[in-house]
Amino acid sequence: MALAWLLAIPLAGAAATGAARRRAWMEFIYCLGAGAALAASAFLAAAVLSGGPVSFLNGFLYADALSALVTLLTCAVWAFSAPYTVGYLRGAQPAGAPARLGIRELRLYYALSHLFVFTLLGVSLTGNLGIMWVALEGATLASVFLVAFYGKPTSLEAAWKYAIIGGVGLSMALFGTILTYYAAFEGTGMETWEALNWPFLIAAAPSFNPLVMRLAFILVLLGYGAKAGLAPMHTWKPDAYSEAPAPAAAMMATAMLNCALYGLGRFFLLSARATGPGMPSKLLIVFGILSIAIATPFILVQKSYRRLLAYSSIEHCGIITLSIGFGGPLGSLGAVLHMAFHSLAKPLLFFSAGNAQQHTGDDSLRNTAGGLVHALPWSGAALFAAVLAVTGTPPFPLFLSEFTMLRAGFAQGHAWASITAVILLVLIFSGMFGHAARLLLGPVPDLPAGDRNRWTVYPLAVLSVVLLVLAFWIPAPLSSLLAQAASLLEVKP
Repeated sequence: MALAWLLAIPLAGAAATGAARRRAWMEFIYCLGAGAALAASAFLAAAVLSGGPVSFLNGFLYADALSALVTLLTCAVWAFSAPYTVGYLRGAQPAGAPARLGIRELRLYYALSHLFVFTLLGVSLTGNLGIMWVALEGATLASVFLVAFYGKPTSLEAAWKYAIIGGVGLSMALFGTILTYYAAFEGTGMETWEALNWPFLIAAAPSFNPLVMRLAFILVLLGYGAKAGLAPMHTWKPDAYSEAPAPAAAMMATAMLNCALYGLGRFFLLSARATGPGMPSKLLIVFGILSIAIATPFILVQKSYRRLLAYSSIEHCGIITLSIGFGGPLGSLGAVLHMAFHSLAKPLLFFSAGNAQQHTGDDSLRNTAGGLVHALPWSGAALFAAVLAVTGTPPFPLFLSEFTMLRAGFAQGHAWASITAVILLVLIFSGMFGHAARLLLGPVPDLPAGDRNRWTVYPLAVLSVVLLVLAFWIPAPLSSLLAQAASLLEVKP
């Protein structure tokens, strides 16, 4: 029943938000839903750890350790972003947007956010790959309106670009899903909708037509890769992330990215079992390196810190993909570790950057004189810590996941890819650190001092503490969930 409750919580929240007439009620419903979903996802993870995969409605809803992990991360990001969203929407809005959001705009934002979370949870909680595609398409529709939320010409342009690229990508993913169904029918003779259920597919995958599965995986890689932001299908990200409200962009950069890569990982396992791991692994390695490489020069010369975060997201999408492609126990472990730690570090970066943008009225790395650590002591310190975290600087936990990924590369004989990744990551660290130093340090700016909004400060403190704790200690239940999820993502003979 936890599966059904998890989907019911955001759906009920959207309905309740539509009926609410006061801002305080919308905010209360949003925070209550996020907390309830986090508790339900933890209950689901505990059930999976104690009793194995759980299913409901004849496998229509299904969760194993990998899907339980992705669900837990989605709910965790929502829970951290909910109080921040309250403060962010109460604060100053970007130039060209209404100075103060009215009840109608707030109702639209909170209802769409609930529906966005509902679709993301649908991706990770269904056992049917066709329904997973439908849920990811729904996530695209909900998030398009969040990107266009402010109604500015640049917002509408970014939303249109995102809708077109995402739509074309998901069309290719649909064709890949149809081909997978055809391969399942050809190999087993089963032609009901249950032929796309994950437990059936993974058991029957060795009997699938290898040629059909190669083509299916290529289409899914292009389709779900576009949704995740893998290069060269990444071009929507900088515009969308710079125009969407900061908490919505944080959800897109973490929860939606995780769901897209979760779907890609499922198809990778099917293709590897049907054709052997060689071809799909090589494709993931190539696209992973390409994503990190394309992000690097844009990070070095970036002029907007909101767009800088988008290219950082492209880089981390490439890291996770590269780790899956390396394969083996270390590759799959590195991927799930990076997915988990990135889901905590990137919201901290978006939230602190959002505070800086609201305070200065600008997201330019050139026009802002610097010294934000003096004007915004909490947000400035959190921004600096977030930059160190997302670049994999010790002792932050992303160092562990990136190191595990590199160990996997050398262990599996991909030395050239590992060395290339190290060089690119060093360059990215230099660029990110240089931008952070220019933005935060220097003389005291001519701006009002102090973080005045506690709703946008408390989440920074909590996320910072969580990241530091995870750098030295991973709780046993979370460690077990990560290990089991990594085992499921590993290609086994």
